[in-house]
Amino acid sequence: MTGSSTDYRGWKRPGPIPPGALEPEEGETLDFICGHYRIFQYERGHRYSTDDVLTAWYGMQWAPRLGRMADLGSGIGSVAIIAAWRCPGASFCTLEAQAISVRLARKSIAYNGLASRFRIFEGDLRDPSILRSEDPFDLVFGTPPYFPSGTASTAAHAQAVPARMETRGDIADYARAASSILATGGIFTFVFPYLQLGRAEAAVAGAGLTLLRRRDVVFREGDPPMISLFAAWRAGDVPSTMQRGVPGVPVIEPPLVIRQSNDSIHPEYAAVRLSFGFPPGNVP
Repeated sequence: MTGSSTDYRGWKRPGPIPPGALEPEEGETLDFICGHYRIFQYERGHRYSTDDVLTAWYGMQWAPRLGRMADLGSGIGSVAIIAAWRCPGASFCTLEAQAISVRLARKSIAYNGLASRFRIFEGDLRDPSILRSEDPFDLVFGTPPYFPSGTASTAAHAQAVPARMETRGDIADYARAASSILATGGIFTFVFPYLQLGRAEAAVAGAGLTLLRRRDVVFREGDPPMISLFAAWRAGDVPSTMQRGVPGVPVIEPPLVIRQSNDSIHPEYAAVRLSFGFPPGNVP
């Protein structure tokens, strides 16, 4: 989902050309992420993915308000940058523990002319004092690592290891951090493996949140779901009318299919991509 093409069969990426003059350093790439926004990434490190696009999309689809947003464990800033393009009136705070990722995020924010809308914090999301000095947030994103340490192969690049392995907290820590900074009626949206639904649900409940909606994601038609998208509120904020009259029972939406059996992009996911300024069809 990266690349440099701005024209696809007469379709041009929407939005102004970014004003920044920064260039990639050795080992970095500068790639389109949405519209004309670009992102600096390590060539062999952690890079933005479909999971990030879907997390931004799902949160902005269901949050009642979109004025203030936060991204926990924000990495190179991909989720927040995607949301910033889609919602130009919003302001953002990001929190990331790895200095090398924070450096890339700051560079991307500057390149895209977003500095006035972003506050980038370097720190551990398990420290509750970092973001509590900020006003509460309408929408909090989380793309936590998927695997406890020692249960999966690690990444080759040191920067990518915490994005994959739970070296600085797990989904329960993300949920607790989100709960502590949500505004009344605010939404916590996150992505997690489908096979670990139990862990995700326990984390939500343990943080005093109520799961409102879930949507599983199938990467190829006919395959089982690989990841799931979640939207949760604080338990006391949820009106029963949003739960189909049954408080505490989340809405389980039909799976979102990324690619059809013939390997073409599914029409619904193509619409999701277009709504975030990505090219249509199968182009990058």
